[in-house]
Order: sequence, then structure tokens, then C-alpha cells
Amino acid sequence: MRSLNIGATGMMAQSTNVEVISHNIANMNTTAFKQQRAEFHDLIYQNMRRVGSPSSDASNVVPTGAQLGLGVKTAAIGNIMSQGNLTNTKNKLDVAIQGQGFFPITLPSGETGYTRDGTFSLDNAGQIITKDGYLVQPGITVPNDAVSITIAATGTVSAKIDGQVAATNLGTLQLATFINPSGLQRIGDNLYLETTASGNATTTNPGSTGVGSLQQGFLETSNVNIVKEITNLIEAQRAYEMNSKVISTSDKMMGTISNMR
Repeated sequence: MRSLNIGATGMMAQSTNVEVISHNIANMNTTAFKQQRAEFHDLIYQNMRRVGSPSSDASNVVPTGAQLGLGVKTAAIGNIMSQGNLTNTKNKLDVAIQGQGFFPITLPSGETGYTRDGTFSLDNAGQIITKDGYLVQPGITVPNDAVSITIAATGTVSAKIDGQVAATNLGTLQLATFINPSGLQRIGDNLYLETTASGNATTTNPGSTGVGSLQQGFLETSNVNIVKEITNLIEAQRAYEMNSKVISTSDKMMGTISNMR
């Protein structure tokens, strides 16, 4: 019976759905985490009577036909890149992005990674780095005698040097944007890589047209809506149970046939 395999594809699809939802819930407190969503396609159809086929020699055609679907498959696990809330950390090296854009990061491999997690620190040379020690491009060094650091909404980083009246301009943090940010590849540690689907990165100053601005002393929270995720989890569980019921019912029907004398 086809329904056995159809029910099995439904259970596998809902199992994937639960895994995606559980990943979202697990990262509800991860800085700048972006929610994921499982997306599904129906499987190939078997034509028991093809729609539009002739039904007589008088040019009559079948108006609807009879197509039997063979189940469901996972088509994609999409990234929901909506803005998360901003929370005040009062840490001068914490920077949140309000709007579109990613911080370009130099990875140990030499590749450029991208993140919205602005939990920054200084290394022993005074360079601005991520919490994993990766350099934040374009590479800004804060002098040892700096008594305060200011990061403007437009990305300009300046420092008040001990004994000087005017602040010293140290450089400008930049943001990278993509034509399709949902096409970025996740590699963990709040990092993304550019792909063919995302398009090439366009790097510019914060506050430019189509680019977000920076908020010093803030971090972006996860955009996971926990109430919605719990609702989705319940729906996925019910769908899984119904697909298992399809298999159980199909098995009983086959048992009935086997017991016929």
C-alpha cells in the first residue's frame, strides 16, 4: 500500500521540522541568532488517469484526471533574517546593528566571515576582535593610553587619549550587505559565509542608503519568538502522530486482507 510509504515520508518530514524548531528554541538566547524554518515540497505524482487525455474518439478530454501524490520531502531550511531586539549591555565594545548588514570578520583560514554578533573585545595589540579572537575588519587598533572609546552610528571609531583634549579618529567599522542574505551559509559560532545564492558582499559605511546603523553599548537578541515556536512544536508533534496513525491504519488494512479466507 502506497500509504505506508506516504506516511513514512510525512513522519520523516515532521521529524526534520521538530529538529529545526528545537534548534531555534535552543538558541533563543544566542546573540543575533536568526530563526530557521523548515520548508517542504510534495513528492512526485503518479498519474492513474492523466489530466487532459482523450476519453473518446470524439475529441473529448478528461477534465481533472486522477493523480496520486507519493508524500512529502524537505525542500529547504530557510533563514528568517528579521531584526532582533536591542538590549543595553553598557559595554562600550558591544555594538548592535540596527537594520541590514553584517560585520566582516577575518577567519583563521584567511576567508572573510560575516556576523551580526557585535560582542567585541581588544586583543593584546589593541585590535578590535570577536569573542573567538577573530579580527574585525578593516582592522582598528586602540592605543594603550586610550581612556574611552566611542563608536558612532556611522561606524566611526574614536578614542579619547589621556592628556589630549580632542578625540582621535581610529578608523571606521564597515558593514557588508547581500542581495539575498538568506542564502548565506551558516558555519556556527554566529558566523556566515558568502555563497553563490547570497551574491557578493557589498561593503560600505553604516548609515548609508540600504545599510543599518550601529548602536554602541547594545547587542541584538535572537529573533526567535518562543511562543510561536512552542505552537509550531505542538503542530509538528500532532502532524507526526497523524502520519504514524496513517501507517498504523494501513497496516491494519493489510492485515485484514491477509486474514481473508
